[in-house]
Amino acid sequence: MLGRTPGSIVAIKPMKDGVIADFEHTEKMLDYFIKKAHNRSLGVRPRIVIGVPSEITQVEKRAVKDSAFKAKATEVYLVEEAMAAAIGAGLPITEPTGNMIIDIGGGTTDVAVISMAGIVYSRTVRVAGNEMDDAIIQYIKRKHNLLIGERTAEVIKIKIGSAYPLDEELSMEIKGRDLVDGIPKTITVSDAEIRESLAETVNAIVDAARVALEQTPPELSADIVDRGIVLTGGGAMLKNLDKKLREETGLPVSMADDPLSSVVLGAGRMLTDFNLLRKVSID
Repeated sequence: MLGRTPGSIVAIKPMKDGVIADFEHTEKMLDYFIKKAHNRSLGVRPRIVIGVPSEITQVEKRAVKDSAFKAKATEVYLVEEAMAAAIGAGLPITEPTGNMIIDIGGGTTDVAVISMAGIVYSRTVRVAGNEMDDAIIQYIKRKHNLLIGERTAEVIKIKIGSAYPLDEELSMEIKGRDLVDGIPKTITVSDAEIRESLAETVNAIVDAARVALEQTPPELSADIVDRGIVLTGGGAMLKNLDKKLREETGLPVSMADDPLSSVVLGAGRMLTDFNLLRKVSID
């Protein structure tokens, strides 16, 4: 429906950059999800685990908790997204060894070094999947005078977007509105062009990883050299992003088995393991 709605329907994004942008609608959304998970039975008062960016402010934390309590939750636990992703990806987070994880979501990229069920270093950059889509829209507007929508940009990113040169070249036909004539037009773009448009966003993620490695205690750095970096989140599925990180850091980089669902799988695992949840939740 995005970008195709009539005047009577407005598409709202309750969450923006990993935090609540619209309190009322976030509460309605949570309420709907809770009912859906419990087959619409009334009087359900669940315990909820919510993943939040690591550099979240007290005000933002308060907003997240309040909206969950308003949606009839009995207990609300906030867990840093990077921690939830690490648990979902099956990393041995409780052991005294360093695990480095980069979780690239829609609104934020969380980089964290985890040891003994605690976060040694974490950083959130508000550059992730949505920013990539935006970069593609701006690039095509600038270079081809063509206006495309968010959905089209996302499809381009998924199909031919990459962070590092591909083995074989890809191209794709895209349709949009010509900004000069004002009429619909079709053009063909190559993976090299899209890679150029994404370069800035990808570099911001690489820089965040580099800063994290600089700030890591030496003992844990030694573990990261052995174990490498684990990528999770939908943004991590950008083609050859692992290769780009491998080249920039010189470390082994691997992808979680199910990058899109790592955070939510981790949150689910914490709900079944209450001791772990107590250890990792933040106040």
